[in-house]
Amino acid sequence: MDGYLRGDVVRVGGDARQRFHDSRGYGRPAGGNEIELSRVEAAHLLFRGDLDAVDGRGFREFFVSATAERERFALRFLVYVDLRERGFYLSPAREGWPGVQGDPDYDYVVYPRGKGPYDGVAEYRVRIVGERRSVAAADLPRNVLAVVDEESEITYLDVDRYEFEGRTDYDPPESLEAELLDDRAICWDAPDDLYERGFYGQPFSARTGTIDDALQLSLVEAAALAAQGVLTIGDGDDDGGGDDGDIADGEDGDGGFDAVVARGRAVEGERFDRRLRVYRALRERRVVPKTGFKFGADFRTYAEVESVENLGHSECLIRVVTPDHEFAPRDLALDVRLAGGVRKRMVFALTDANGGIDWISVARLTP
Repeated sequence: MDGYLRGDVVRVGGDARQRFHDSRGYGRPAGGNEIELSRVEAAHLLFRGDLDAVDGRGFREFFVSATAERERFALRFLVYVDLRERGFYLSPAREGWPGVQGDPDYDYVVYPRGKGPYDGVAEYRVRIVGERRSVAAADLPRNVLAVVDEESEITYLDVDRYEFEGRTDYDPPESLEAELLDDRAICWDAPDDLYERGFYGQPFSARTGTIDDALQLSLVEAAALAAQGVLTIGDGDDDGGGDDGDIADGEDGDGGFDAVVARGRAVEGERFDRRLRVYRALRERRVVPKTGFKFGADFRTYAEVESVENLGHSECLIRVVTPDHEFAPRDLALDVRLAGGVRKRMVFALTDANGGIDWISVARLTP
């Protein structure tokens, strides 16, 4: 059986509709028993030996030609073959093809096993990239990213929005005082429950066993408490305060908030603003964020803290990025692999200039 290239589709006649489309989900009907195939579908049928030739060309000649003419054709072919071998029917994300609506930002619609193009159900929508092609954070697909590495191995990443819902029932007291020192603040007379139940800071006693009531607060913790109006900062080595910009979400920085923000910006630049915004958003959701440094992230999170003595494992790792941040697929895979290795979910907090946060979860997927 032969096919013929017509524009950007391969037309096949004979009993092609029954043989390829109706029974195996290839292509789309073109009238009578004929069907139209995308080039990838045609290449797969040539590869399997189900088609003899397209315009007289066998698999090798057709594949080489299509790869030269179509960007990412080889990558899309590899993913198509892999998903077919896993037992899925799938359609190219092209206007007029089954399961495709509007202007798709993905490459394939993949149907649940046992279903095909006209059952009205999609299992995955897959976008394909090579390992050396960066992906902007805001452009991550809201379904599946298939990364093809240099040895043609494929890693599937499940990408979706994430909502934090915490259950930590704690509100800090309203009369805290701290002293700003270097890149942290010290609350010398901290109430026990600020750490034990709120999981704020790190006690000196955990390291030295000598100063039981002193609590070291990170700059984001101190700024968040100051913005709430419950912490007053005494700054013995004041660096001049600063404009709180949009970071306080309209608050005026009373009680030393401006000084903490200025110190944070001096320590880590504009990243401090974004990390503080994320920290405050999590606390507002009753989620407890702590540093994620040991995991190479900005924060690790606890949905429910009743007491530090009975603390469970953190559930998520968070990396704070801007929407225009460019992910190298290799780095993305590394973050996801590390999070999975310590039984956590990897979440990226996309913070925009207007104060909005888009929470994006990324995890490994085995289709």
